[in-house]
Amino acid sequence: MEEFELELGEVVKKSVRQHWFLLALKIVPYVLLTIAPLLVIPLFNILATGVSTAGVQVAVLDVSLGNPLVRFLLGVWWIFVWMATFTMLTKFFLTQWIITSTRIVNISQESLFDRRVSSFLLARVQDVTTDVQGIFPTLIGYGTLNVETAGRDEKFSMEGIAHPEDVRDLIMGEIADLQNHDSLGTKIAKTVGNALI
Repeated sequence: MEEFELELGEVVKKSVRQHWFLLALKIVPYVLLTIAPLLVIPLFNILATGVSTAGVQVAVLDVSLGNPLVRFLLGVWWIFVWMATFTMLTKFFLTQWIITSTRIVNISQESLFDRRVSSFLLARVQDVTTDVQGIFPTLIGYGTLNVETAGRDEKFSMEGIAHPEDVRDLIMGEIADLQNHDSLGTKIAKTVGNALI
């Protein structure tokens, strides 16, 4: 957690990422892109054969794994698929919300070399809502958490987090603890002030 420093007395309560099911869904296209050339190359071989004048099938174009050019292009394809997969995994694992005793830190990995870190105080939070829509989100237990703050900052949201209701309850509990602590401090200050008078 080098992206931000904890203040005096601040404690990390929870770190939240997207649900693992969304990672599995994001990996599927990359797996298909990896396997696709192995299915397409034999199809090209079938289409690239012609019939000679003697009635024998002859390969017009050699599009097989035995061809060095095909192997080179396949390797280049797989390198680009791997880079795209690595970028997706980096974004997935480095994007998170960290809930502390006084604030929420939003760490958003936009691309490999673009990271945005923002935070807002729990004392400014006005509304925390969850949104779970659909069969899979309901059965598996993931959804969207929206936090609205006072002032110019309108709404922070994190989509696809695991058990958003638990995270909402944690945030609301921390807000209640902050308010109780503030009201207790005000009562003590008034009591001390009245005793001095």
